Amino acid sequence: MYGAVSIRVTGRVQGVGFRPFVYSLAKKFQLTGTVQNNLDHVMLILEGNEDELEKAVAELKNSPPPLAKIDRITATPIPPVYFQEFTIIPSKKIDSCSLPWISADAAICEDCLREMKDPSNRRYQYPFINCTQCGPRYTIIQALPYDRPYTTMSEFTMCEQCHEEYENPLNRRHHAQPICCSACGPSIALFYQKGKLAAQDEKALLETGALLRRGHIVGIKGIGGFHLACDAFQERAILEVRKRKNRPYRPLAIMARNLDVVKKHCYLSKEEEAMLTSTVMPIVVLRKRKESTLPEVLSPGLSTIGIMLPYTPLHHRIFETSGLESMVMTSANPSGLPIPYREETIDGYLYDFLLTHNRDIHLPIDDSVVQFDGEHMLFHRRARGFVPDPFHTQSEVDGILAFGGNQKNTFALGKEKDIVVSSYIGDLDNEEMIRFFKDQIYHYQKWLDVEVKHIAIDQHPLYASTELAKEYDCNIIPIQHHHAHHVSCMEDNGIEEPCFGIILDGTGYGDDGNIWGFEFLYGDADSFERLGHLEYTPLPGGEKAVKETWRNAVGMLYQYWQEDGIEIAMKLFPDKANEINILKKMILNQIHTPMAGTCGRIFDAVSAILGTCLTSSYEGEAAIRLSDYMMKEMDHPADTYPFHLKTNQANQLQLDLSPMLSQIIQDQSNSVSTAKIIHTFHSTIVSCCVEMIERLAERNPHLNRTVMLSGGSFQNLFLTKEIKARLVEKGFAVKTHKNVPCHDGGLSLGQIIIASHAIKSKVVDHCVPGSTRKGDGD
Repeated sequence: MYGAVSIRVTGRVQGVGFRPFVYSLAKKFQLTGTVQNNLDHVMLILEGNEDELEKAVAELKNSPPPLAKIDRITATPIPPVYFQEFTIIPSKKIDSCSLPWISADAAICEDCLREMKDPSNRRYQYPFINCTQCGPRYTIIQALPYDRPYTTMSEFTMCEQCHEEYENPLNRRHHAQPICCSACGPSIALFYQKGKLAAQDEKALLETGALLRRGHIVGIKGIGGFHLACDAFQERAILEVRKRKNRPYRPLAIMARNLDVVKKHCYLSKEEEAMLTSTVMPIVVLRKRKESTLPEVLSPGLSTIGIMLPYTPLHHRIFETSGLESMVMTSANPSGLPIPYREETIDGYLYDFLLTHNRDIHLPIDDSVVQFDGEHMLFHRRARGFVPDPFHTQSEVDGILAFGGNQKNTFALGKEKDIVVSSYIGDLDNEEMIRFFKDQIYHYQKWLDVEVKHIAIDQHPLYASTELAKEYDCNIIPIQHHHAHHVSCMEDNGIEEPCFGIILDGTGYGDDGNIWGFEFLYGDADSFERLGHLEYTPLPGGEKAVKETWRNAVGMLYQYWQEDGIEIAMKLFPDKANEINILKKMILNQIHTPMAGTCGRIFDAVSAILGTCLTSSYEGEAAIRLSDYMMKEMDHPADTYPFHLKTNQANQLQLDLSPMLSQIIQDQSNSVSTAKIIHTFHSTIVSCCVEMIERLAERNPHLNRTVMLSGGSFQNLFLTKEIKARLVEKGFAVKTHKNVPCHDGGLSLGQIIIASHAIKSKVVDHCVPGSTRKGDGD
């Protein structure tokens, strides 16, 4: 029988070759009809034999194009119109309340790479080759629907041959919006430091290769912004990159020529290899081989390094012309500033030469960074290739904007029941970063056509977001930092019922005005209860003590042992005698000395006591150096240091780690190896977390035995793996993050869900959503 069906497809179906795919499908099953892009979906009308229609719809659902992510397919039988053929009709830009999926940038595909290396192909050696399965998307889209006139490629008029490919439904480049060739597409130019032209096109690539071989630093314009590149084996060049970026010790990512190079220097699992070669091609943090010859200055003091493969045709061309095995490939911004994506925004001091091109970047984006724990992939930075894929939720989030945190910032924007979490932004510590943050919000609002009515912010009174929110004529909803972490992990796992949360973090403003960060919570998006926490110790100098970890140690030593603690501090840090006496007075007089109980500060103090890191040159350096020891095998299982659990006046369990610190100091004085102390320290943190949850569950047998693990300290793979395993043995269901980072990069997801529940309960005008239940607090 002859039939017809109207099909609406939502999801990532624009910019992925979906219409050509449908065209081929229609031809395969001898169907007629139309396919059309709309703002937030693709509409199909298929007519023909009903059996063939059924097969076509099944293939549409089960075998879409590789880059497509279908969210929903709705098929509705309709009366036949009796089309004579199947055609792709012009896109229709209509208003919609649904969330439009914006395609992520995709790494060069094998077909394009093969063509680029084929001397007989007309795109031979062309560094901007692309098709429907690869190339820029997110970074060039100016408006929706995703058609060439709404991208930065609109500046380039297609030549006759490209136009023929673009219009041919059977061609791989049919409606590939960035389609181009050397006759009609972007071109390359190499400039000296002061802006004088050095070379163009192929000569520019050849000269760039020679410059890199000679040890120069070259700024390179990529898909989402500028990178600084140099030979990864020339230490002088690497040290110069560090100096210019003001990044003395933080690890630098490298780009390897191919998988063989990666395997030569790093251990590589099947999962890691699959991610390295995926359409995303992110930076993957890998464990270095002992025999690796990579310079130590790339990731000082660490056994891991971040590596990615060439993900653009330009990268492949640079490897060809340079002959290098690996290159440093780091964002071309001084530490603490946004990634530059326009020529006028990159500081000429950073590079010796600048290789750029004339395809504009509309929206910048950093490289994604991931790591595998042996079982799962963890996000350190969710950016290129993953953004802006949305999250579907059961909560009403329409018109809610969540500002995220002050560090590792992302924001989240809601439309109907979908959430888009922005790309990694960075730390909102200066005007440049705040302006960058605001620009990104503007673009997302425009893209998604969202009228913001509510803004969720961290309740810390001194965060930049607190002041920024006042610029919007919206309902402002402050949310407790660790509650947001808890709910972020719940939402990431599709959990709505109340549950436990272990939140191990660096800094978060608590409901009692102290700094929280070693929290044992119970609750959901509506509310939470603080059931236990690490006891507070002074943080002399506040933020300064976070960077100068020895200050943190002094605060703890004095809190626990007063004058004896000061004497211990003098022995541990003999060159800080004058400062220690000043810190003692600050603590006694409560001058710029907040009280803190956080996991990050415990790691800082232990790192300082052991001399591993006295001053952090980048956020979390002390903890990262300690956690790296856990990558090394011990001859025998580590012991556990003593600790105390006690009940405070608010009937909360309170963790006292002073016995552990005392034993660590004693072990150090007895020349116990640093590695053994660090392993025992980690085992102690695991044990106290497990025992705390066990005790809380015994106290409250009616509570759900599901536990969320969230907060920046869970970037420590040992803590995550061991706490989860131990709790599972005890009969708990344990969940970790899947799609957003466990650190503050995932905070906005929790904030937007909490704000949604607060709005629904109509309490936002009268109380602080996410605050603890009556009776909580110290």
